[in-house]
Amino acid sequence: MIGRRFLCAAPLLVLTGPAWAQSTLQAQLKTPPPASIPTQWYGVQVVDNAFVVEMPGVPDHRIINDSSARGAAFALHSYSLDAGGNSYVAQTALYPQDVDTTQPKILLQAALDDRAQQLVGHKWRKIEWHLIDDGASVESIGSLPNGQMLRQLVLLKEHRFVSLAFMGANVTGPEANRFFNSLKLS
Repeated sequence: MIGRRFLCAAPLLVLTGPAWAQSTLQAQLKTPPPASIPTQWYGVQVVDNAFVVEMPGVPDHRIINDSSARGAAFALHSYSLDAGGNSYVAQTALYPQDVDTTQPKILLQAALDDRAQQLVGHKWRKIEWHLIDDGASVESIGSLPNGQMLRQLVLLKEHRFVSLAFMGANVTGPEANRFFNSLKLS
């Protein structure tokens, strides 16, 4: 199973390119999934109170320091968990002012296009555009080469980037739906 660390690469692909993502993907092929899913879910409040999302356990929190194409530094906060053979990832970053967010669909499409390179046929099976709390968002589902499915929601509200990703055998099942439906933006 490709693990949750692969999912951490999503927003960085727009800014750093596919080589970094490919090495992250290869590292994940060696991570075995845990055997069962906990019955207890926890509300995870992310940095800056940007949003709350529920996960079936306490996630790892990592900070990835990055910079925009013009060199402005920013931090991506990633909260990830493997449980019951599924991977859950919630991420957020406050893009610096030099990132043009006036046309959010362009940034979101770039994230979709970069992530699609890891999918079977380099294509998403399903893409739906939405508006959530005045932020442009896109939800997508695709197949991974290892037989797993990937479902992601990427949202941009002003300079706030938000991403949820779920990887498993059933990305529309109760665990995935609970994860995505629990998102509450602050």
